[in-house]
Amino acid sequence: MATKYELLKTEVWDGNMAASHALRQAQIDVVAAYPITPSTPIVQNYGKFVSDGYVDGEFVMVESEHAAMSACVGAGAAGGRVATATSSQGFALMVEVLYQASGMRIPLVLNLVNRALAAPLNVNGDHSDMYLSRDTGWVNLCTYNPQEAYDFNLMAFRIAEDMRVRIPVIVNQDGFICSHTAQNVQPLSDDEAYKFVGEYKPKNAMLDFSKPVTYGAQTEEDWHFEHKAQLHHDLMQSASVIEEVFAEFAKLTGRKYSLVETYDMEDAEVAIVALGTTVETARVVAKDARAAGIKAGVVSMRSLRPFPYALLADALKNTKAIAMLDRSSPAGAMGMLFNEVGVAVLQASGSNKPILSNYIYGLGGRDMTRENIMEIYKELDANAKALKLTHPTQQFIGLRGKKMAFN
Repeated sequence: MATKYELLKTEVWDGNMAASHALRQAQIDVVAAYPITPSTPIVQNYGKFVSDGYVDGEFVMVESEHAAMSACVGAGAAGGRVATATSSQGFALMVEVLYQASGMRIPLVLNLVNRALAAPLNVNGDHSDMYLSRDTGWVNLCTYNPQEAYDFNLMAFRIAEDMRVRIPVIVNQDGFICSHTAQNVQPLSDDEAYKFVGEYKPKNAMLDFSKPVTYGAQTEEDWHFEHKAQLHHDLMQSASVIEEVFAEFAKLTGRKYSLVETYDMEDAEVAIVALGTTVETARVVAKDARAAGIKAGVVSMRSLRPFPYALLADALKNTKAIAMLDRSSPAGAMGMLFNEVGVAVLQASGSNKPILSNYIYGLGGRDMTRENIMEIYKELDANAKALKLTHPTQQFIGLRGKKMAFN
């Protein structure tokens, strides 16, 4: 029996500490991890909880992130509740095993503390690793601050382990800006948190010798297509389960989350679509823009996968100009948000065809300032008034030296 950990009604935690306490409260059977900045404190804190007697589960130190995810898949297949954390290059090393986890339907939870991918080497935050996760077959959730890093970890177990889902879940938070920034967090008590998460119910556990199962079978062309189609179907359908879990969590805590969230969009003519900590800054600047006569709003997502196409289209249906903010190098293309949000909007917009633009920002931890966002709102306002693009479709904003833009 684990020792009781005493929590205050309001704690001052950074995003990493918030996530590690949620893992502790979920009473995980196995955490297997290899440290990498800026996610290291999540598993370091958890390891200390184990050594101090606050956790009954196992903390497994391995030789690489590939081994960490491999150990998590093995522990999950055996029938345990499992979690880990990583960032950047470590996440890239895990990618091979991420496909194994989703294909085997192992409902584990991964904290992805978003950081730039090398080269050049960079330990600061952008969304390169988040974007790398898109096609791995995982549910992919987005948080904006330490409170949400805590909340979404608890909800992630409920979503992943739901018998209608049984798909692993990534919980994203911005490296350093969230992971190392201390804010007030209101945690649940240990009993409340575990009651919400619930007792783990294994399915197809390899250690249940009364029901032998096979993991990692070879299918080739006979059944591979069907397996992938079933995973895609269940991942898309998981949106309804995510909404159910959001609603139940709101009843428990008063903290309400939605797959797509809007700010000042009731009469907005121009809007920014963004992810991560930038969302909160954009909301502040939207107020300033309205004071300057621009009808500005903000749209954000809690679920990168499943991608909420219809909800995004509805949130943006009355806008005249939209900017999609991508915090990852597009490497020879338009940004991911530009492509996916743009398709959603244009397919559902009817006679209203908003003017779309793409801003690449904040790579390698570069600040996205209020001045930068106000500049975007002013350009959007100019687009809306001119009924056409008044600047290139894609711009790198906040870049030193020669301005970089592409049509």
